Amino acid sequence: MSEHSKVTASHRCRAAVIYVRQSTLAQLERNTESTARQYDLVERAAALGWPRDTIRIVDADLGVSGSVLGQREGFESLVAEIALGQVGIILALEVSRLARDNTAWYRLLDLAGACDTLVADADGVYHPGLFNDRLVLGMKGIMSEAELHVLRARLTGGIRNKAARGELRTGLPVGLIWGENDGEIRFHPDEAVTGVLRAIFDRFAVCGSVRATWLWLREQGLRWPLQPVAYRRDRLSEITWVEPTYHAVHTTLTHPAYAGAYVFGRTRQHRYLGNDGQMRVHQRRLPRHEWEVLITEHHPGFIDWDTYQTNQARIGSNIRPERHQPGTGAVREGCALLQGLATCGTCGRKLAVFYQGPSKSTPGYYCQGSAELLNGKGSRHMSVGGLAIDTAVTEAFLAALQPAALQACLAAAQQLEDGYDTALQQHRRQVEQARYQAGKAERRYRAVDPDNRLVARGLETEWNTALQAVTDAEAELARRETARPKTLTPQERTAILALGDDLGGVWQAATTTDKDRKQLLRTLLEEVHITLHRDHTDPHAELVLRWKGGATSELTVPLRGRQPTIRTDEDTIDLLRRLAKHYPDDKIAGILNRQHRQTARGLSFTASRVQSLRHHYKIPRHQPSHQPPEGELLNVSHAAKQLGIAPSTLLRWLNDGFVAGEQITPGAPWRIRLTDELRGMLVDDAPNGWLALHHASRALGVSRQTVLQKVKRGEL
Repeated sequence: MSEHSKVTASHRCRAAVIYVRQSTLAQLERNTESTARQYDLVERAAALGWPRDTIRIVDADLGVSGSVLGQREGFESLVAEIALGQVGIILALEVSRLARDNTAWYRLLDLAGACDTLVADADGVYHPGLFNDRLVLGMKGIMSEAELHVLRARLTGGIRNKAARGELRTGLPVGLIWGENDGEIRFHPDEAVTGVLRAIFDRFAVCGSVRATWLWLREQGLRWPLQPVAYRRDRLSEITWVEPTYHAVHTTLTHPAYAGAYVFGRTRQHRYLGNDGQMRVHQRRLPRHEWEVLITEHHPGFIDWDTYQTNQARIGSNIRPERHQPGTGAVREGCALLQGLATCGTCGRKLAVFYQGPSKSTPGYYCQGSAELLNGKGSRHMSVGGLAIDTAVTEAFLAALQPAALQACLAAAQQLEDGYDTALQQHRRQVEQARYQAGKAERRYRAVDPDNRLVARGLETEWNTALQAVTDAEAELARRETARPKTLTPQERTAILALGDDLGGVWQAATTTDKDRKQLLRTLLEEVHITLHRDHTDPHAELVLRWKGGATSELTVPLRGRQPTIRTDEDTIDLLRRLAKHYPDDKIAGILNRQHRQTARGLSFTASRVQSLRHHYKIPRHQPSHQPPEGELLNVSHAAKQLGIAPSTLLRWLNDGFVAGEQITPGAPWRIRLTDELRGMLVDDAPNGWLALHHASRALGVSRQTVLQKVKRGEL
């Protein structure tokens, strides 16, 4: 069947689409002949009978790989037009132009076959709806994908083989450059660049924290060298000096190239489907044991490999661990000295820190892990104050440190001098660099034609800016040289050595921060197990100190026993409950004081103290009625006569809060308001199961006073 026999009028009445694509921008720039051949397919479509006004070119995918799904706008629009029945034929120079992935290729063939769309390349015209044509197109798609796989395998195989020898030239971090020989890596020739990198590693060895190193750089006013990634020796780009960033310092301390190691394959691409339905690529950093190539001692480094591994472990330990996970985390500014070191002696989990007291300055440790896991209530499994425990651990630490005290003091003094010398040396290099830049700007200015004022003015401005940078750098160097502490005299060294005999004084000195103390503790201690014994007779905590190297020691720390709770006597509380039904707080306070009752601390009652006592025991307050009182107001004698009881009994009921009374003023005679409720409280005959007072005392075998006390307390 010829090409023209497959083309029908129904095909020609629809559009002919020329699909043009190059995989990369470099191919688009260099392979101009291939691109031109693809555009010439317009003549092929015209020869097949399509009018030129119905021939369209889709070239939106120039520079996009055919193996990438979801990122080819031209291909996606072409598929959409085919599904709408608007395309009669698709023309491409070869099948690989349309797709390098079988998923996209067969989706195109299915739509083209269903919508009666032809596919044409340099070999012929095909109808995807016909079995033989579809078989040929399928084979071409498979071969196109296999061709890409073979090419990629050859290229990546060569890259990996060269990387395995340490000769593949990848991007190097600032401070390192490629040499002339294969696999040769050298230090940057600029001393200012290598000087700041050495200062970073030296400072980290002192403070052990990336953030502290970064803050030290900013405090000392040191600049950070910035340069494009270097691949070739002859492309040594110019250095730009900027403010140091945390990311730059962290990258410097974690990059293995600075330790003289050649690495390849530290990351791996992970493909996933995004929320928008598009395929995404995520760069995942691999752990060290999964790196493809690791060659130690490959080139000179700023530190050796053992130091690099120690630094990585130190940086990792500074990360705050997840709950119940090992690790101490970075030291904080709080006064809890065992932060990150203390563990629960019962369940072995890390203890958290809390602070209490008026100013929240008294530390303590608690564990809530097992309680959360067992009952989910979040209650503290173990809680203890930290002052006594911190003191005991400090004494044990100072005792263990005593043999090395003199050497530690000398090292601290030398460390102080070295830190200032390192910063000053780097500032001198910055002054030298600024002078070089000023000289270069001057030479450029003098080399320009004086009559060309447009250029001369710009170069003159650059020269003035460079001269001002020299002035600023020299002023900063002079200021820091003036502020530099003087070298220790023999007398000062003797004084420092004397401090070695008094480590306790140095530990308690105002200049020693809590962060310094915790950092010192971590130099010798791995962790501290705390087990509590809450015996009322002998409360104490048992500490197990695990030192670096595996040695352990045990301590017993006595704890302060729990003080007995001071409470108001129950009789007064019962009376308060009865009085609160009839009187406000101020009147209740007067009644309690007249009965010579006192608070738990021996104080007289006031309205506020009565209110506080009510709130503690959740006793409701008296709610006065808004209606006028009912009943006749009588004195105690007349009221007792009306009720048929003795006046002494009624007065006793008043004092015990069973009956409400009124006084014009404190100390005045009591008056009783006879209401129906009060009359209803008195009955002639006792109900079934109830006994009169004297009968109840006989039945219980106790005195009448005891029966009354039980009634007051609600026991009867």
